[in-house]
Amino acid sequence: MQLKQLFTEEDAVSPVIGVILMVAITVILAAVIGTFVLGLGDQVGDTGPQTQFSFDYDGSDILTITHESGDKIKASEITIKDADGDINVAWGASSSFVTAGDSVDVGSSGLGSTAVETDDTVRLIWQSGSSDSSTLQKWEGPEA
Repeated sequence: MQLKQLFTEEDAVSPVIGVILMVAITVILAAVIGTFVLGLGDQVGDTGPQTQFSFDYDGSDILTITHESGDKIKASEITIKDADGDINVAWGASSSFVTAGDSVDVGSSGLGSTAVETDDTVRLIWQSGSSDSSTLQKWEGPEA
């Protein structure tokens, strides 16, 4: 092959690279548009507060729940429930906050009118105003 012919030849790699780039751009655009159309971007919501609670069961019917550490939470966003549905109460008034050191008694002489039993499973559930929810902590009775 002559050196002069090499420089004057009009066939090149440019069309191949152009086609590859066009295909790559099309795939990326399709992925971005598909994400928005399918609503995958809307699934990112509020994450639950980072907290630590402790439980103290008196052995008869009262469960004391104490906020040990972590984020401050609106009391109205915390619901205390058991698996049977016997206990289903809010932590407190909507204007108050639950902070480290706060505690509440759940049972016949505390929140709710039903005794906490040894085979109960009690959950602290956080629910934000935007309907996101998560279980903050779970207590299982000694016989659960």
